[in-house]
Amino acid sequence: MKYVLMFASTPALDAEVDVGVADAVYQRIYDWFAANSAVIVSGGAELQPVVTATTIRAAEGRPLVVDGPFSEAKEVIGGFSIIDVPDLDAAIALAKTWPVLDLPGTSLEIRPAVEDYSRFEDDGGSAPVNGSESGQGRAGLAG
Repeated sequence: MKYVLMFASTPALDAEVDVGVADAVYQRIYDWFAANSAVIVSGGAELQPVVTATTIRAAEGRPLVVDGPFSEAKEVIGGFSIIDVPDLDAAIALAKTWPVLDLPGTSLEIRPAVEDYSRFEDDGGSAPVNGSESGQGRAGLAG
């Protein structure tokens, strides 16, 4: 089963990490990805700092472009990867080995990836369009 690992941290606490410690952490991260390459189906990406974000949101029925993050959360997603493991227990076991979890303000969120899009296949119009039969809400867009 595929899961998305979202790596989060608190920027204010990240800024307090000594440069030498940060370099050592990056090496541990590199080693972690190498050691777990068999289950990582997408290396994902490390994201630029949240201050570089641009958000598009609905405003009066039209898209509005806003500089900055969508929310003012203290914890932000700094990157993600997609893994393919047998079940949630395996995903949790892998996530517990994430080398950054020993730093304050860090976390790792695990979410199952949607893999079945058969409801969108052309079957004469009987497939649900809004995902209501799957419990996903608006095709899973609302999380």
